[in-house]
Amino acid sequence: MGCVMSDLYALDLILFVAATFAASFVAGLAGFAFGIVAAAVWLHFLAPAQTAALIVAFGLIVQGWAVWKLRKAIKLARLVPFLIGGALGVPIGGEMLRWASPASLRLGVGALVVIFSLYSLFRPKLASATEAGKLGDGAVGVVNGVIGGATGLAGIIATVWCSLRGWPAPEQRAVFQPVAVSVFLMTVLWMGGTGMIDRNTIGLFLIGLPALAVGTWAGLSLFGRLNDTWFRRILLILLLLSGISLLLHTA
Repeated sequence: MGCVMSDLYALDLILFVAATFAASFVAGLAGFAFGIVAAAVWLHFLAPAQTAALIVAFGLIVQGWAVWKLRKAIKLARLVPFLIGGALGVPIGGEMLRWASPASLRLGVGALVVIFSLYSLFRPKLASATEAGKLGDGAVGVVNGVIGGATGLAGIIATVWCSLRGWPAPEQRAVFQPVAVSVFLMTVLWMGGTGMIDRNTIGLFLIGLPALAVGTWAGLSLFGRLNDTWFRRILLILLLLSGISLLLHTA
């Protein structure tokens, strides 16, 4: 832990723990957005590679539990194109993370946060993809893998795509959550195998685990007790502001 403490100011560590708690609380309460919430704060003081590694590591825990609860609803045949695409995309994203400048990656994540927030707030009517088929699913899997490997944000594209496919909400969740977890796992393995996960990142992971546990428990405890519509709207507005702040911070 000494390496982590020497590289980050005490305020940064406090913000890291607070953001980990907030992201896990949101994920427990709303079932989405752990990576988006965490990245919007972490990237102000952590390197993009550390941020991506921590998102996928914590995401495996948070989303892994959700996928376990969904296991009876999962249709493996529907997941296969996404999994194959993800396996092709993650190494590309991982190499982008390795070689792209930190400023460029922060800019990319900031843009993703802003786009995701605006899309979720206004829900524009996009062209239907009900007839896209397995080839379209596989192509989305590649893009999802690239984004996941480069930023850790593995669920955004898959979530939007499942909506465009016109599947019922429970079936959408039984696709995009397992797909996200698979990309998290592939990204962790790729980053670990290529030496991109250092001691500092492991130290931060251990520091953040208690906040992750408490935040997830708090979110699950309040599930169904808050006005879901207003909670999501306020959250998305805050994310939008955070994304804009990240863009301005990078510029």
